[in-house]
Amino acid sequence: MQTVLGSGGQIAEELTRELYRNVTHDIRLVSRNPAKVHESDQLVAADLTDAEATDAAVAGSDVVYLTVGLPMDSGLWEQRFPAMMAHTIAACRKHGSRLVFFDNTYMYPRTSSPQTEDTAFAPVGRKSAVRARIATELLAAMDSGTVEAVICRAPEFYGPGKTQSLTNSAVFDRIRHGKRAMVPLNAHARRSLIWTPDASRAMALIGNTPDAYGQTWHLPVDPDRLTYQGMIDVAARTLGRRVRYSTVPGWAFRIGGLVNPAVREAEELLPRYRQDNIFDASKFAARFPDFQVTSYPDGIARLLRA
Repeated sequence: MQTVLGSGGQIAEELTRELYRNVTHDIRLVSRNPAKVHESDQLVAADLTDAEATDAAVAGSDVVYLTVGLPMDSGLWEQRFPAMMAHTIAACRKHGSRLVFFDNTYMYPRTSSPQTEDTAFAPVGRKSAVRARIATELLAAMDSGTVEAVICRAPEFYGPGKTQSLTNSAVFDRIRHGKRAMVPLNAHARRSLIWTPDASRAMALIGNTPDAYGQTWHLPVDPDRLTYQGMIDVAARTLGRRVRYSTVPGWAFRIGGLVNPAVREAEELLPRYRQDNIFDASKFAARFPDFQVTSYPDGIARLLRA
């Protein structure tokens, strides 16, 4: 049995499809309101902030994937994420389940230095502090032998379906609908984006590779990192037309945050858009050389033609 905690989002759905294709049809999907991806999927409705509900959801699982996503709300993150992590670790320990945690890069320094699996955490902001806290808790549990686990870390998403990210909504969704792209802060800084199906395929691979456990892995990205200007040029060639864009300055986000809570919550991440964002996934590439990474041109073309 392989169990996905936090089913329903794009990452979890793609993960479920990959597990079904290449690992097992014995899959359990867990969320507050789970829905089947395949007819054989087992559904469990559970609130992962409840210890007993989490324990019941994990029972009988060989591998558990923690893929929960929450709205961009600092208070909600502080309230729910630590409880979810604590309950999941406890349940996996009790039932002897391996744990695969899908993580992000919020806790990394907001600089242009390349990010590797050994990059020290330097959280700035409430959401970053929460992500550092739960990742550190899991690392401590791994080091102590409390649980057999692995951390799969991904940078900002782009991709099909329900993929949510600033780049998807402000750049590619607008281009697809014939609108001017809105680039945050700097169109000429190199960006590390991960194609969501690649993230899910890689996580399934790591979760079913026994010697991958006990470590942190950066999930695969196209090593030929493009700037937003470069991505827009690819979009223009794909569509065969000129694609216009505007660069949105920091002061515009600050003003928007005064009236829009979602914009205010995003401000914590904006410094990452001022300079290059280099997410190094060479460790994964060396261990899994046959994994086919979706290039920016291929991903952008598939996204715009969807």
